[in-house]
Amino acid sequence: MRPPPAVAVVILTVREGALQALLINRGGGPDAGRWALPGGLLLDGEGLDAAASRVLVRETGVADVYLEQLYTFDAAPTAKATSSLLVSYFALVDAVRARLVSRETWQPGWFPLRALPEMAFENDAVIGYALRRLRAKLEYTNVVYSLMPEEFTLTELQRVYEVITDEQLDKRNFRRRVLSLAIVSPTSRRAARGAHRPAQLYQFSSRKPMEF
Repeated sequence: MRPPPAVAVVILTVREGALQALLINRGGGPDAGRWALPGGLLLDGEGLDAAASRVLVRETGVADVYLEQLYTFDAAPTAKATSSLLVSYFALVDAVRARLVSRETWQPGWFPLRALPEMAFENDAVIGYALRRLRAKLEYTNVVYSLMPEEFTLTELQRVYEVITDEQLDKRNFRRRVLSLAIVSPTSRRAARGAHRPAQLYQFSSRKPMEF
C-alpha cells in the first residue's frame, strides 16, 4: 500500500534585517542532528490544509497568517520509509507574534536564508522554491501584510520588501506605487523614530489575501 503523504511548512519571517526560515533540529533518524522544515505525516482523517495549519500553530502559536500550498515533491530517498510524497506549504509570520515551542529535542530555530545549516531531505530546495513564489507574489498581491505589525511606517514596509527581493528600492517610487494600489491606508497616529519628526503610521486596508 502506498504510504500517506507528509506535509512540510516553510515558515518565513523578517527578523534582524534578514528573511529567515523556521527549522527543526531532528532528534531522531533518518538524518538525526540535521535541520529540517517543520512537518510530519497526516493524522487519521486529516486533510492536507488542516495538517499544514496544525504544524504552523504547533511551532509558532499563530494561526491567522498567510498560508498557501506550495508544491508536491517526491520525498527524499532517506524519508521514503514513511512517505513517498511531500506536500509543501509556505507561511508568512510576524516574528514578534511567533512563540516558538520549547522542548528538549527536535528544537526549533530561525535561520537566515543566506546562512542555512546542513539540511535533511534536501529541504533547502523547498525553501528556495518558496522564496521564488513569495517574490513573485509581491508583484500582484498584498501577502506581505502577514509579515507586518498592525501599524507601521512606509519606511518599515519598504525595508521588508527590500529584504525579500534583495534589492534597494527607490523611496518615492515605492511609496507612489503602494499608495496608488490602495493596499495600505494612513491611521490617525504617528510614531517617533529616533531624532526625526514623527512618521505617519499606516495599516493594511485588508489583512486578508488580495490581488491587484
